[in-house]
Amino acid sequence: MKTYRLALIGFGSVGRGLVQIIQERGAALAQQTGAQLQVVAVATQRHGSVYHAAGLQPAALLAAAGTQLSTLAADHHNWDTERIITAGNADIIVECSPTNLQTGEPATGYIQAALRSGRHVVTANKGPVALHYAALAALARAQRVTLGVEGTVMGGTPALRLGSELLQGAGISACAGILNGTTNYMLTRMEAGATYPAALAEAQALGYAEADPAGDVEGHDAACKLVIIANTLMGRTLRLQDVAVQGITQLTPAAMAAAASAGERWKLVATVDAHAAQVRPQRLALTHPLAAVSGITNAITFSTAGLGDVTLVGPGAGGVATGFALLADILALHRSQTGA
Repeated sequence: MKTYRLALIGFGSVGRGLVQIIQERGAALAQQTGAQLQVVAVATQRHGSVYHAAGLQPAALLAAAGTQLSTLAADHHNWDTERIITAGNADIIVECSPTNLQTGEPATGYIQAALRSGRHVVTANKGPVALHYAALAALARAQRVTLGVEGTVMGGTPALRLGSELLQGAGISACAGILNGTTNYMLTRMEAGATYPAALAEAQALGYAEADPAGDVEGHDAACKLVIIANTLMGRTLRLQDVAVQGITQLTPAAMAAAASAGERWKLVATVDAHAAQVRPQRLALTHPLAAVSGITNAITFSTAGLGDVTLVGPGAGGVATGFALLADILALHRSQTGA
C-alpha cells in the first residue's frame, strides 16, 4: 500500500467532488489499486486554509465547505497557499482554483511553485494549461515530477488520455468536438422551441451557466479546451488568439427551424487540424456522430491515419465528474511509480 498526501488549492465544486470520491470510494480504491489517498491541506481564497500533517477527514472537510476552515481541528490554520505547497508534506498538489484565461494567475504560479519543490501536480484549471502548457510541462520534466491535466478538457471523460495513450500510434491528424456543456444544453433546448434568453435562463437556474455566461456562449471556453487538445496531443503551439471564435448568441428561432427542416441540427463545434483552429456553430446532418450529443454531454472525434475517426462521448462538466479526472491522473502517477 502506498499513501499519497494531497493538498487541494481551491475547494469549489471540483475540489469537493474529489473529496467526495475519496470519502465514498477511497477504501475500495486502496484495495483495488494499492493507492491510499489522504488529504492533508486545503487552501481557499475566501475561507482560509487548513493543514494537518496526519490527514483530514473527508466528511469533516465536506461539512465545512463554504465556511471558515479554521473551525476544523488541525495542526495549522490560515497558512498562505505557497507555504502549504512548499512547507507542507503533500506529495501531490491538486490545483483547482478559479480559472483566469487572461494570465493564468495565480494558478500558474502555484503550479510552478509545486513543481519546483518536487511535488507532483494534477489540475482541472484550464488557464495555466491553455496559456503556459509547454513551459509547465518542461519544468515538470526537469524536476522529474508529473503534471496531470486530464480534467481541463472534458471533465471525467478521458479525452486526453485516449488521445495521448491509446491513439498515439494511430496518428491524430484532426479533432472536432462539442467541448462546452452549457452551450450544448442551450442548443438542445432551443431546438425544442425555447428562445435564446429562455434557454440561457434555464441553464443558469440549473447551475450550468454562470451569472456572466460570456465565456461559454461566446465560445471562449471551447476555444481554450481546443488549444489544450492541440498542444498536448497534436504537437501544436497554438495560442488562444490563434483560434477563430464565434459563439451561439446570434442563433435565432428561424435558424433553428431552418436546420430542422433540412434534417440538420445546430452544434457549437470546435475543430483543429494542422492548418487551422476554430470554434463556431455548425449545422450537422442528423447522421453525424456529434449531432446526437444532447444536453450537457460533451463529445470529441479524433481523425487518425490508422483507425479513421474515433468518437468519445461522456460527461464534460460537474464537480464529481471532474473529480474523477483528477483521480485518473493520480492513479496514472501511482501506476508509473509502482508498475501496478
